[in-house]
Amino acid sequence: MDDTFFGIVNSGLLYLLVGIVIVFVVLLSLLFAKKAWNRALELGYTKAQLKKVIKSTSIATIVPSLAIVIGLFALAPVLGNAWPWLRLSVIGSVTYELMAADMASSSMGVALTDLPTVGIDAFVNIMFVMTVGISAGMFVLLFFGEKIQKGIGSMGKNRKSFGVVALECFMIGLLATFLPAFFTKGVVSVLTFFTSSVITITMGLIVLKYNIKWLKDFILAFALIGGMASSVLWTGLLG
Repeated sequence: MDDTFFGIVNSGLLYLLVGIVIVFVVLLSLLFAKKAWNRALELGYTKAQLKKVIKSTSIATIVPSLAIVIGLFALAPVLGNAWPWLRLSVIGSVTYELMAADMASSSMGVALTDLPTVGIDAFVNIMFVMTVGISAGMFVLLFFGEKIQKGIGSMGKNRKSFGVVALECFMIGLLATFLPAFFTKGVVSVLTFFTSSVITITMGLIVLKYNIKWLKDFILAFALIGGMASSVLWTGLLG
């Protein structure tokens, strides 16, 4: 067995364990899709209508996944193929996984790109951070998801209520939590962040002004691609 860093993170055993989880999730998804199909037929929908829904939702699902593929390309060179494949296929978020991996490596005093030189212990620590952090939300939703959804829905009905302000404050607080991670890594990181922000805001304004609803699905992908491309530009100009 190859006991080097990449030999372990790309080992057959890890691929097998990851594959088992992904196959289970796929089978579970197919089961629920089958139940949803049968229930829709019971409610009176025709097969033609359901096929039209499947076609439109498939397109809406594939387009945002471009950002996930980009995230996979970003993580694979330092974390191997198997682990990012699992994290971005099942419960992970592309923005969360990239940031969690980077923050975990920084806490160990090493850049994410230098992780292979540290050893497999650092990889295990990153696996732990990436898994435990986001799993908390899964358990919260399992027990309190319905109550939270109803509460947020009732708050948003009245535009004059404090609920609207509370939701906006939540998003601002979320943004403020992630901002320090960008602003403490140097000028290139800050400029990359602002470049991605400009791309996101610009595309959002285009969607609103010209009512191009399909463009919303591309915003995250373009922001990631533009941000990555700009990081190369800023590094070349300032490096």
